[in-house]
Amino acid sequence: MNSLPALTVLEQTEVSPPPATIGCKSLPLTFSDILWFAFPDPVHTLFFYELPITQTKFTQTIVPTLKQSLSITLQHFFPFVGKLAIFPTSTRTPEIRYVEGDSVAVTFAECNIDFNYLTGNHPRECDKFYHLIPLLGRTTKVSDYITIPVFAVQVTLFPNHGISIGMTNHHSLCDASTRFCFLKAWTSIAQSGGSDEQFLADGTLPIYDRLLKYPKIDESYVKNVKVETFNEEYKLPRLSGPTDKVRATFILTRTKINGLKKLVSTKLPTLAYVSSFTVACAYVWSCAAKVRNDELEAFTIAINCRSRLDPPIPAAYFGNCIVPCFTLARTTILKEKEGFLTAARLIGENLHKMLTDKDGIVKDLAPFENMFPNEWPTIMMGVAGTPKLRFYDLDFGFGKPIKHETISIDYNGSISMSACRESKEDLEIGVCLSATEMDVFVFNFNSGLESYMI
Repeated sequence: MNSLPALTVLEQTEVSPPPATIGCKSLPLTFSDILWFAFPDPVHTLFFYELPITQTKFTQTIVPTLKQSLSITLQHFFPFVGKLAIFPTSTRTPEIRYVEGDSVAVTFAECNIDFNYLTGNHPRECDKFYHLIPLLGRTTKVSDYITIPVFAVQVTLFPNHGISIGMTNHHSLCDASTRFCFLKAWTSIAQSGGSDEQFLADGTLPIYDRLLKYPKIDESYVKNVKVETFNEEYKLPRLSGPTDKVRATFILTRTKINGLKKLVSTKLPTLAYVSSFTVACAYVWSCAAKVRNDELEAFTIAINCRSRLDPPIPAAYFGNCIVPCFTLARTTILKEKEGFLTAARLIGENLHKMLTDKDGIVKDLAPFENMFPNEWPTIMMGVAGTPKLRFYDLDFGFGKPIKHETISIDYNGSISMSACRESKEDLEIGVCLSATEMDVFVFNFNSGLESYMI
């Protein structure tokens, strides 16, 4: 038995943008950012890179490169280094503030857990990954409001095998699209040896104008998250072990996706919305339902509405610009033989209705307590990520990642979804369940595809 600690911290530091490059700035939150106060789980993402180097090489080359390139990147993405300010009154909108001297906590560490085990697709113990995830700093009382750090980084060496880069952000900071833009900038600057010339020539700077203008909805959300209850004792949820949960990665190839789409189109010829994403969601939802005994389930898809507003918002808009699309179903129905088709029909109908609503995609947004007026679901399953963002293309200068994991799905039973590393036509799906439930899920996932003859 290995008596050594799983993780050894080599350096804990603070990274700031270059002095006098930003000035004091603030970014008011909109309803799409404030939404996440009610669902406070932070976002944990983890990238693994094959890089067979020693600790000496790591500390002499990787560490300074990542610190310098992060510093330069932060001057263009100031909210990542700022702090969330929450005021004790619903008449004042929360905001992200940056003041000179603010910094991002960055940890460099060494890990003795098997690198190949962590980067596999098979079921792996969830708590093995928690060592690689940074924590956000503590909440601080400032005058009559509180501040919360919104971003942290941990880079971990697996000697002679590779490294992982783990990131944690408060979800009110941004959605996946903005986070991807930030990472594209950071990787570009890292590849250029710490210079932002190439990024400024080819990249896209974030747009901080508050283009998501729905002041009445903003006001409603601020009231309903009860900002007056937030104080210096406020803490985000934290993943900790030991746990009986395992995480596994499932691949839906283009052939299997097309087979699922063909089945849905054949059995439900009048269904207006049938996409690769929706059939993948429906299939995983129906498989997951078979491991549960809940009564009412909600499957939630976060819709990026930048291009769907009138007028459209530029893709570089900074922050959250997503609205939830909820689909409700009884678990017993999803467990039936036609459970996949039922899930596909319900998800497809709800998405089609929302995306084609002539009055706009945010028209029916309701306060939290009114989201499910008749009955609150016993489980809410969602999707983290999107196949449209190519996270497997993020290269800091030592190759593309060999594995990308969304660790935060461990909190809430959601799934992650992205395009595969080898082919953007295939989908990579991350699932987190108890070990017993995972055995059932794996059987249902594989046998279901066989029964549909795809």
